[in-house]
Amino acid sequence: MNNITSQSFVVTNHVKLDEVPTIINTGLTKKKTKNALKKTGKKLSKLQDTMYAHNRYSVLVCLQGMDTSGKDSLIREVFSRFNPRGVVVHSFKTPTRKELQYDYLWRHYIALPQKGKYAIFNRSHYENVLVTRVNPHYLLNENIPGIENVEDIPGDFWDKRFGQIRNFEKQIAQNGTIVFKFFLHLSKEEQRRRLLRRLKKESKNWKFTPSDITERELWGEYLKYYEEAINNTSFPHAPWYIIPADDKRMARSIVAKIIFEEMAKYTDITEPQLDSTIKKNIEKYKEMLDKDDMI
Repeated sequence: MNNITSQSFVVTNHVKLDEVPTIINTGLTKKKTKNALKKTGKKLSKLQDTMYAHNRYSVLVCLQGMDTSGKDSLIREVFSRFNPRGVVVHSFKTPTRKELQYDYLWRHYIALPQKGKYAIFNRSHYENVLVTRVNPHYLLNENIPGIENVEDIPGDFWDKRFGQIRNFEKQIAQNGTIVFKFFLHLSKEEQRRRLLRRLKKESKNWKFTPSDITERELWGEYLKYYEEAINNTSFPHAPWYIIPADDKRMARSIVAKIIFEEMAKYTDITEPQLDSTIKKNIEKYKEMLDKDDMI
């Protein structure tokens, strides 16, 4: 894992997803990959504790990917060693009736992390330029002025949405939110294998729905719009990382390593200095507690 850095996966130039590999060979065994994640997870947890005490920054991790790309298991494994008070996971599904009474970014604004904490978006605000792009009739639920039918969607509509998303991310970054965006890049063949496992393994049957098949038929469209979204919204303050996801263990380890590597650059994140009065009287407080133990 030493030769893997965040720069290996960050999007800095225009990318074509069909030219980006969905698997990477590091030469590590499954056991070594798992141990690497465990080691990085511990270091991340320690950094998170310090960030919580520092109370100046927050972290937003956005996870996007095709169905079965491993978002849920990645969250479980990468952040399992975090103090529960320091991380909150949000899973964004079809907008509720209440959410549709506001603009499409509202439910994401109110889920942003507090200072000192991580928020994980399992699917994110990017669904609004992906799912609604593939299924534009969903936009009609938003009751946008001037759009009564799909035919009313103006030609520059999606470019404007990209601009709104860029402004959203720029604003939160300028106010202390460190943004990570990961696209779990899965091959269509690997998705087929994972869907088959869901059907063949009884304990996993509940994960399968017929829509998994119908959505799979739209693979090419989704990939095209993912590519467009990534190319329009990857900037230093809110970069996209394309993670090879055919190997779940390796994908988790890479994501953890990227987050740790980038967070370690924030050398100003330190534990707060102890109040001078308290520091001056530490020995006195120790003595008081020692005596209390003898009562």
